[in-house]
Amino acid sequence: MSPPQAPASPHDAHHPGIRRNLHQFVWQALQVALVGLVIGMERNVLPVVASHDFGVPPRSFVYLMAFVISFGLVKGALNFIAGRLSERIGRKPVLLTGWVAAIPIPLLIYFAPNWWWIVAANLFLGVNQGFAWSMTVTSKVDITRAEQRGLATGINEFAGYAAVGLAGIATGYLSHRYGPRPALLWFALAVIAAGLATAALFVRETLPWARAESHRHAQRQHTGPPPRFAQGLPAQPDSRAVFAFVSFRHPTFGALCQAGVANKVADTLLWVLFPLYLHEQGLGLVAIGWITGTYGLVWGASQLWTGPLSDRIGRKRPVVAGLWLLAAGVATVPLTHTMATWLGAAIVMGLGMALLYPNLIAAVADIAHPDWRSSALGTYRYWRDTGYALGALVLGLIAQARGALAPAFGFTAVLLLASGGWMAWRAEETHPRLPPR
Repeated sequence: MSPPQAPASPHDAHHPGIRRNLHQFVWQALQVALVGLVIGMERNVLPVVASHDFGVPPRSFVYLMAFVISFGLVKGALNFIAGRLSERIGRKPVLLTGWVAAIPIPLLIYFAPNWWWIVAANLFLGVNQGFAWSMTVTSKVDITRAEQRGLATGINEFAGYAAVGLAGIATGYLSHRYGPRPALLWFALAVIAAGLATAALFVRETLPWARAESHRHAQRQHTGPPPRFAQGLPAQPDSRAVFAFVSFRHPTFGALCQAGVANKVADTLLWVLFPLYLHEQGLGLVAIGWITGTYGLVWGASQLWTGPLSDRIGRKRPVVAGLWLLAAGVATVPLTHTMATWLGAAIVMGLGMALLYPNLIAAVADIAHPDWRSSALGTYRYWRDTGYALGALVLGLIAQARGALAPAFGFTAVLLLASGGWMAWRAEETHPRLPPR
């Protein structure tokens, strides 16, 4: 007679791995693509038509940047809130809340009598991106093995930022044909409806995978490379402890956070001032859409190999190289004067972003314990996306004080070079298979 079998643990059904969880992984990738389309629709059209359609006085750069400041402040704060909240109520409810928050965005843009309505619309955009995009990243990390995190975050950010680029191209054509307001209204409503419906019907809750991983570590049943979780927090830290530890107390986390800020300062430049600069050089909406869309598409598509690259060679070297490559592309823009060279600069900047962007996320996930990983990712994403607000304010003041856009490009290039130096000096390698130095 065979001995009685021990009852199955509730954690046994939640094993990580992309292939094992492929169906859910694909639905999560679709979610981030739809989230990317929502923010991407603003990347080309709004900065260019701000003066004509919404009454922004010419060369009032700080006023123009107010819509990015509002977005960055809200998204940064809600990234952290989303991380903590999802550890209590789950990832899916937070995701759905993000989609509901997106509904007012196209309506506010369509009916806007002035630019302050666009600023208000971007408050809702910050909620949408802070909740929805955060949960796509967290959910993929939940269901993925440690040695696949570069690939997982690369696919996630590929889907999101390829969609950002495609949205810029699509809305450029649609706005040229139908006008900016109708184009953005119907494009956004269709995307939001698709995102909300697929999230409600097909996305599964992934918090049980994180809890199962924590259980395996506690029982010493973990397989694969041993993780190097950052030491210095209790088993169940509160929000304040996680935020302070990731932001200031741990040198590698701190280096990752400052690199996140620098990359979003650069992205703010490329979101608002890059299309405006191209418009000042005589380019129309379609041509600007192709250049800014190329930046987004290269950024998105290249992450399919830059993420897996970090699974082989580590996170630190691609991040440092990405910061410096991005600096080179930014510095090139005001030095060139043809569409071909601006397209070349967009490709270089997209490659730089692709090298650093998914691998910063993977590095944070590498050394954060599963019990507080979502909060650590939320803290990193708080600092990273607050970079939108800081960048918008600083770059707007620089452009307004100098009466020109070129100095903002020079400042950003220097900031990126310095950030890469900080990362090279202070950060340890985080990949569990590779030595720290």
